[in-house]
Amino acid sequence: MTVRQELAKLLQQGIRRSQEVGALPEFDIPPVEVTPAKPEFGDYSSNIALQLARLARMAPLRIAEIIREHLPPTDMATLDVAAPGFLNFRLRPTWVAQQVLAIEAQGREWTRSQVGGGRSVQVEFVSANPTGPLHFGGARNAVLGDTVARVLDRVGYRVQREYYVNDAGTQMRKFGETLFARYAQVLGEDVPVPEDGYMGRYMIGYAERIVREHGRRFLDMPREEAIRALTDLGLSLVLEELRQDLADLRVVFDNWFSERSLYEDGTFEKVLAMLRERGLVYEKDGALWFAATKLGGDKDEVIVRSSGEPGYFASDIAYHYNKFIIRGFDWVIDVWSVDHQGHVPRMKTVMKALGIDPERLTILLYNLVTLKRHGVEVKLSKRAGDIITLREVLDEVGPDPIRFMLLTRSNNAKIDFDLALAVEQSQDNPVYYVQYAHTRIAGILRKARAEGWTRWDDGDVHLLTHPSEQALLKKVLDLPDLLITVAERLEPHHLTYYAQDLATHFHAFYRDCRVVDPARPELTKARLRLVAAVKLVFAHLLEDILGMSAPEVM
Repeated sequence: MTVRQELAKLLQQGIRRSQEVGALPEFDIPPVEVTPAKPEFGDYSSNIALQLARLARMAPLRIAEIIREHLPPTDMATLDVAAPGFLNFRLRPTWVAQQVLAIEAQGREWTRSQVGGGRSVQVEFVSANPTGPLHFGGARNAVLGDTVARVLDRVGYRVQREYYVNDAGTQMRKFGETLFARYAQVLGEDVPVPEDGYMGRYMIGYAERIVREHGRRFLDMPREEAIRALTDLGLSLVLEELRQDLADLRVVFDNWFSERSLYEDGTFEKVLAMLRERGLVYEKDGALWFAATKLGGDKDEVIVRSSGEPGYFASDIAYHYNKFIIRGFDWVIDVWSVDHQGHVPRMKTVMKALGIDPERLTILLYNLVTLKRHGVEVKLSKRAGDIITLREVLDEVGPDPIRFMLLTRSNNAKIDFDLALAVEQSQDNPVYYVQYAHTRIAGILRKARAEGWTRWDDGDVHLLTHPSEQALLKKVLDLPDLLITVAERLEPHHLTYYAQDLATHFHAFYRDCRVVDPARPELTKARLRLVAAVKLVFAHLLEDILGMSAPEVM
């Protein structure tokens, strides 16, 4: 149980005891919220007494005093009352120090909670068209989706990470036709690239690889057959590339879902029949339309074009039917760029059409990324001459700066990613600043061992009473509650703020408290025990939550 959960439980018990003895009237106790307090008031605060004023028909200040009088005995915190009825907790220093033991005992499981209750959640993210390498702008989608999935798993959800492969429709047709032209050109044939084809140089690279591995055999078959074969072959090359690039960013998917499968296994036809039965489909101008306006939508949408080809909306309906009805996810999160925000209300209408509570679908929107170098925007790739790929930035700065810096702003804020700052080893670089805290702890422990401190697991943590020791531990104790907040709000940028705050608290502790002091062996062991626990928390935060490395040496 987290600190805030423990304190909320104490308040609930205090309210219940007050009711049992008649100090408060009977009423259903609403959820008790405990939040961080301003330092002058304590460590945590609750306004539950103000919420109960109407139910109890009493002044909030009096309710707060009654709750305090009936609070169960605890060695965790003291409780004060402040006008107009706030209940303010101060954690006891002895209890704070003892949390080192809890961290040691539970290790990286120390932050785990069960607020998700084992509910299944699918996070579908990235899902860029598989027609070429991933643009660097897609890295924000990848980092956002993956970090959300990591946090949801940590707080008790059963999480599946999914990449939706758009391997059906006109874009794949254009991809296949372009690849056929480039393949033929590599073999000396004069075949023009379609005007609306993919002009990137990467298409030539795919064609050259296919020629090396397969020779000219696709020129020896009928054109349409060759295009279909090259489309499938090119798709496999793109997916291989995507898997590798994303894995190098430490993003691994549990499932790669084929859009084409929705049509091959009959899912689309089944959904279409269901919509017809519910009177939500009609024909107009040779096309098949979804009657979204019947369900409160702003306009009707084309499902099947007059050409007979399903539109993108057809796939969206069938895909979400598959997610909720066939696979039975309790909650689905789709991560989309902000330029798709107009599509959000349409998807809510789809939920109603499928008979599903729209609240079970969350569309998580994120804003754009501008790539810079020393403050100047970088628009063209040095390597490819056109799009700037994730691979190019990975090769230049590595995964850690990408993951951290793409989480330093809220989802709806634009981000400037500066390549020069990303590799700078200074306090101006937040990635370096945070990782250096872990490295510094590792150095302290190495130095201690070299000086003969072979064990400190018997150190007396009750000696950890210095204000900087207490402040560091209190900041550590914020992490389990923060993970719950991030899971509730789907706002992982709070994690990078926290990481920087934790690093600042550690550097302040290191400045104020000499860790290894031969003249004070008992205090030395206690402080080594503290920094070892903080090192574990840093490594857990960096590696398990943020998907980064926790370097021992820098």
